[in-house]
Amino acid sequence: MGFREDCLCCLGRHEWKFGHFHILNRCPLAEHAQQAELERIRGVSLNDKEKIKTDIIKLFELHQAGKLGGEKMPEDENPCLDIHSRENYLYFTLPMALNYQRNSYKLWEGAKQTWQDKATVDCFYPELVAKMPIDDLRECLLKFKVAIQPNKQPVIWKTICTTIHEQFDNDIRNLFIQEEFSIINIKQRINDNKTAFPYLSGKKILNYWLYVMEQYTDVIFVDREHITVTPDTHIIQASCKLGIINESEKTLPNIQDIVSERWQDILSDMGYCPIDIHTPLWLWSRGKFEIVI
Repeated sequence: MGFREDCLCCLGRHEWKFGHFHILNRCPLAEHAQQAELERIRGVSLNDKEKIKTDIIKLFELHQAGKLGGEKMPEDENPCLDIHSRENYLYFTLPMALNYQRNSYKLWEGAKQTWQDKATVDCFYPELVAKMPIDDLRECLLKFKVAIQPNKQPVIWKTICTTIHEQFDNDIRNLFIQEEFSIINIKQRINDNKTAFPYLSGKKILNYWLYVMEQYTDVIFVDREHITVTPDTHIIQASCKLGIINESEKTLPNIQDIVSERWQDILSDMGYCPIDIHTPLWLWSRGKFEIVI
């Protein structure tokens, strides 16, 4: 049910229905009221949105100046492979599927050690892992704690390696080629085959993996604006600090979707892609917000 009323400022007419304005004869007051209501539903007021945009610009400037508590990201711990190579793409793909509910720095330290050890490096080659007994793979992944769940995580790793072996000729770059370097297409392909990409197909890890691909390999995506913010704990905390969300929303079961949608909205007219804010937010939060915006 809704109701219709006259707009007193210009005798235009608009209708309030199902939580939205449906304007019949547009007027400035009705348009402003509609926009204000949409912002209220999104959780960010018109005035707050402008302040947040100002703070975002400051955050980018601080990041560029190296003032957000250190520039080293977890993935910077790597063996410096040729960025064009198959091995480099595989190195930044396989550990990503195990990057949940753990210290990311420890994961990538272990990945580097695993690559550099002749006894364990085979686990980065899909053609070898596909034929490798699971117990042998488990031993490789546990040695430097790339896997910390001995039963579950080796199976995840082997499943993804088997997918790359069978579908992409042992080269994850072929996924990007087949999908014409389109983020939309790549996401659709993976989401349509979730069992073939365990955990890597998760919304948070998938977006962050594509971001890491862009940062540490030579891939260029044609529609990078579709890599959304990846709302882990640090991103959620920083979003709250900026006023993108409030304290009561942090515990909602769909908070990841809320954060992603609000960043998409905030950045839509600022000339940034959503994923561009990830590293500044992550470093700011990890530095316990010591830098005042």
